[in-house]
Amino acid sequence: MSLKSDAKCLVLGFPESYEQARELGELAGISYADIELHKFPDGESKVTLPAELIKTCKHIIIYRSLDNPNEKLIELLLAAEGIKTFGGIKLTLIAPYLAYMRQDKAFNPGEVVSQKVIGKFLAECFDAVITVDSHLHRIQKLSQAIPAKLALNLTATEPMAYFLRCNVERPLLLGPDEESRQWAEAIALHDKMDFAVASKERKGDTEVIIQLPVASFKGRNVVLVDDLASSGQTLIETARQLKQYQPKSISVLVTHALFQGDSIQQLHEAGVSNIWSCNSISHVTNAVSLTGLLAESLKPTLAD
Repeated sequence: MSLKSDAKCLVLGFPESYEQARELGELAGISYADIELHKFPDGESKVTLPAELIKTCKHIIIYRSLDNPNEKLIELLLAAEGIKTFGGIKLTLIAPYLAYMRQDKAFNPGEVVSQKVIGKFLAECFDAVITVDSHLHRIQKLSQAIPAKLALNLTATEPMAYFLRCNVERPLLLGPDEESRQWAEAIALHDKMDFAVASKERKGDTEVIIQLPVASFKGRNVVLVDDLASSGQTLIETARQLKQYQPKSISVLVTHALFQGDSIQQLHEAGVSNIWSCNSISHVTNAVSLTGLLAESLKPTLAD
């Protein structure tokens, strides 16, 4: 697939995502260049843009996933403001993983609703923001969090379903909690797979109680599916509960792989054979490419 536009376009990537950004540019038929970073001893960042290329452009697409967001957001601000000094350039951000969407409500006095703050920040920096499987709890559309001209929350369920079709025989998808139902159900519908959903009671950031649904797990290739693996405790506890039902195999497939601490080791100890993720965040578990999905999503931004 090659996308074309009358306006001169350019994809820019930060160091940790040069490979993904370059691949996106190649697939979309758009020129690509690096953003260079230099770290000073005091922790400050110097951002250097490809000025000669930017001068000829009317549309710049910055690719950067926002895991480890605090440092990345500052560097993103510097890059966006630097591009704006050239004047008359449309700016699009592709952030396959989008941070700070979790805190969408103040549950206690004094809590800052970070979703609104970061959403406003991104809308002021970019004309369009594109992400994948952003977990929106109490809102329906990404534009409610990011009031940009265009805000797209794509889903990775189709490429995930295709991956399972090619790699797992008769999978039984299991969402580890009610919040994961939308992903388990959507992936299953793409290829008429069996699915079920467990229930979860959270006791803290790293302590959960899982109640498995009534299902025939014995002898099945069970795949735990979710949008995000952070501490991994929900997936770990679900896998531990599954072992007693003697499934043929237990695998994990998530959109965004953070897998903090020793969660990968704990998953294997809990009986998980395969751990797969999409390449929204660079990780050793990456197995599903989102490049085609992201390239396709650029069409409305190039049509303006």
